[in-house]
Amino acid sequence: MRIVELYDLGRSEYQSTWELQAVVQKRIIDEKLDVRRNGMPESERSNDVLLLVEHPHVYTLGKSGDENNLLKNEEELREIGAQFVPIDRGGDITYHGPGQIVGYPILDLERYQIGVHQYVENLEHVIIRTCNDYDIEAEIIEGLPGVWVDHAKICAIGIKCSRYVSMHGFAFNVNTDLNYFGNIVPCGIQDKDVTSLEQLTGHPLDINEVKNRLTRHLEEVFEVSIIKDGELPELQEQFSYLK
Repeated sequence: MRIVELYDLGRSEYQSTWELQAVVQKRIIDEKLDVRRNGMPESERSNDVLLLVEHPHVYTLGKSGDENNLLKNEEELREIGAQFVPIDRGGDITYHGPGQIVGYPILDLERYQIGVHQYVENLEHVIIRTCNDYDIEAEIIEGLPGVWVDHAKICAIGIKCSRYVSMHGFAFNVNTDLNYFGNIVPCGIQDKDVTSLEQLTGHPLDINEVKNRLTRHLEEVFEVSIIKDGELPELQEQFSYLK
């Protein structure tokens, strides 16, 4: 069975986590090319990786997004303790912050024999199954990326793939302060709200429990075995507190 290594980064700044994703993605791509070009045995390749993280308050804008969907200027962002970071994923603007599970799967999609569209659908179904665990009926809305509950978005999804190796991923609102979404037009969609597990259940949730359920569903949907805390060299370099 395919193996994915899971690393929980706790509360980590957006920029350093983005840089970590990029170097891990490059290593997985380089190893794949070594197999094809130089005869490296497939068995010597590294496992795919899943990073889970909560970010401090930050707004990120995808490469095709509209900066006008950010409704605060630089000074106003400083006043609320938030950053703004244009990035290289697809999609428009979204918010990351405490109480939100952000997942960055760095997967070689060719290992799973799926394309980008199916990959995004798989991520959506992982979130839907997790919502179902809390008796919440979530859904996919045709033409609108992410996962929705009663036409309010509970999870944003935006990815980037290079040589069919993914980075970026999903942002799942668990105990998220939804007021921060009022500073943007979320995902560039004017007439839709956002929601969270806390809002829908009426109480805060144990975020580690939600992570465990989400991880189990990712194993089911992607047909993988997830192991925790392997030996990822890039982590030791950039996140010394995880040693």
